[in-house]
Amino acid sequence: MYTIRFHGRGGQGMKTASHFLGNAFFMAGFEVQDAPRYGAERRGAPMTSYVRADHQAIYERGIISNPGLVVVADDSLIPIAAAGVMKGISENSTLLIVSRETASTWQQRLNIQIPIQILEPLTTTIPLLSAACAAAAACLSGQIDCQYVLDAIKEELSGHEELIALNINAAIKAYEAMEAAQGIVKQTDAIVATEFQKPDWIDLQLETADISAPVIHASQTSVKVRTGLWRMQRPVINYDHCNHCWWICSNSCPDSAINIEQGNNPVVDYDHCKGCMICVAQCPAHAIESIAEAAAQQEEQS
Repeated sequence: MYTIRFHGRGGQGMKTASHFLGNAFFMAGFEVQDAPRYGAERRGAPMTSYVRADHQAIYERGIISNPGLVVVADDSLIPIAAAGVMKGISENSTLLIVSRETASTWQQRLNIQIPIQILEPLTTTIPLLSAACAAAAACLSGQIDCQYVLDAIKEELSGHEELIALNINAAIKAYEAMEAAQGIVKQTDAIVATEFQKPDWIDLQLETADISAPVIHASQTSVKVRTGLWRMQRPVINYDHCNHCWWICSNSCPDSAINIEQGNNPVVDYDHCKGCMICVAQCPAHAIESIAEAAAQQEEQS
């Protein structure tokens, strides 16, 4: 069975990528499953999508715990434990990473010797990323002709001819870029339910309601969750243009991530700002601009 797991952020098109690849496998004569899995359904939040393909009926359900191929659309997810990029990877797995770093760099960082393929980041718009990742995965599987991927794109995007042409172009380039490693992905063994052993019975101590009830009894616990790691775009305040009308941007922030300091100066809490850009849209003085998070981090490091 071919087991492919896509990792990306909400809005990067990994759900669509799994549809492209699943349809391409189906056109090639396989039995197929493809499904997304979200944590927080918010743009920029980590998400995964799964594709299983086999010539026999597929009885497994749920997440893929033994991936033959892991596709990472955003390499900033790799060090985030909650994203689960490295979960279940074995010596039989292959990594496909959209990154500007080399494969040897990632092997050194991760201390693994499994095959790593690098797909150059697209310089065009994000919607093309799904087609590129799906086509690259199809080529690495060694089971899908490029034409099946193109047909899957046409079917999924039917009625959007201009977008179809752009996605097909991105898919062809990605497929050709992986041809040197075509067929490198190994099949994984199907999980046999009859081999599972029932767990021992566990007795849980009865807890009082202030501990076990699904009600918040304590304040300020969410501050420990750095939701700013989801961010793809960063709001930056230009204080030369700021009117210090503090109540507009701070009240419009759905996560209370804009604090007001002395002199009515709004300050963004980047540990908890998810990058929704509502403050950018609401600022009457246009003093808040949106910049790419990767560019902001690079500027900070320099």
